[in-house]
Amino acid sequence: MRAAWLLLPALAALSAYYVYLPLPGTVSDPWKLMLLDATFRAVQQTCHLIHYLRLSHHLIVLNYLICTFDKLKSVSSEDINITDAVFDGVEVRVFEPPAKRDERLKRSVVYIHGGGWALASARTSLYNNLCRIMAESLNAVVVSVEYRLVPEVCFPEQFHDALRATKHFLQPDVLAKYSVDPSRIAISGDSAGGNLAAAVCQQLSKDEHLTIRPKLQALIYPVLQAFDFNTPSYQQNMNMPVLPRYVMINYWIDYFNGNYDLAHSLLINNHTALDVGQALSFRGRLNWTSLLPSSFKKNYKPVIQTTGKAEIIQEIPALLDVRAVPLLADNETLQLQPKTYILTCENDVLRDDGVMYAKRLENAGVEVTLDHFDDCFHGCMIFTVWPTDFSAGVQTRNSYIKWLDENL
Repeated sequence: MRAAWLLLPALAALSAYYVYLPLPGTVSDPWKLMLLDATFRAVQQTCHLIHYLRLSHHLIVLNYLICTFDKLKSVSSEDINITDAVFDGVEVRVFEPPAKRDERLKRSVVYIHGGGWALASARTSLYNNLCRIMAESLNAVVVSVEYRLVPEVCFPEQFHDALRATKHFLQPDVLAKYSVDPSRIAISGDSAGGNLAAAVCQQLSKDEHLTIRPKLQALIYPVLQAFDFNTPSYQQNMNMPVLPRYVMINYWIDYFNGNYDLAHSLLINNHTALDVGQALSFRGRLNWTSLLPSSFKKNYKPVIQTTGKAEIIQEIPALLDVRAVPLLADNETLQLQPKTYILTCENDVLRDDGVMYAKRLENAGVEVTLDHFDDCFHGCMIFTVWPTDFSAGVQTRNSYIKWLDENL
């Protein structure tokens, strides 16, 4: 009995040590965020152990756990009709509000979910709930794309899935089937889905055969570059919950089917050193010292290696492929982009990706709304339902939907 009394405080202390993380004072719901992060870390570490034992790929196990506990069937309600369909070989979930009197056509949003190109689903409750609320609030048809994931497929297949599904939906006969106004369509996504949305939007803008293109793009804390893992936000938030820097680098490696042994070289920017000739022409497109405001640059210094490893780019040429890294697109492509909304969070390694893209689009003459939140963190917008309900989630979701409502 005495041993039990001694063991309980020790376990409590160990649990507190595992859960506690020093967070900026501006972060909303800090203890709830710590608990969410600790849960996610514990599950991830278990999955990595299974991977180490060669029982299964850690991402397959992790996504199985997420989808087993969270996947929903396409259950319609009085307010929204939810159906699953296939667009040019790609599964989608369609959310349709009921027709209103004297209303002929509805606006629409093509939504691409996040999850590091490897996790989540259009059918999980987190994204099901978001798309249902979007459809209700906007009285819009929402098409949520169920693209294939790592490790089943790697780049560029996720991009191809998102592009094929979007192009199929943009066909006049398909829009007519869903009673969608072809002049009022947006493409949108969060995190890795924001990456795919931006890349698809760039591709559509250059397709001369398309007669219908998106009116808007709306990117939620998008991941847009793998050129520099030492931007101020990567340095400032390297250990931030949900998406620390090393996790984001591993997502990139998985997306490109690369070797984890490259992680450290990527972290210190060896792949884009001054002696790596393939990267030189892109350096001016991602110079954060000129693209970021001083309030974001703070006192951080660029990390530019004089000598690096050109073999990394030779092994993973996709690191410089604009279909994977839309922030590296040329100015001619950026000039073709539609009116844009970009949501960024202060406590997020990807903050500067979104801010730099907003600045480059603005410099190219595109109308851009940069919606920045000082107290929010990566992934927050999907966390709006108990037990993972955050005030940051509701705040960002409402701001995002408000912009769509006013501009679509």
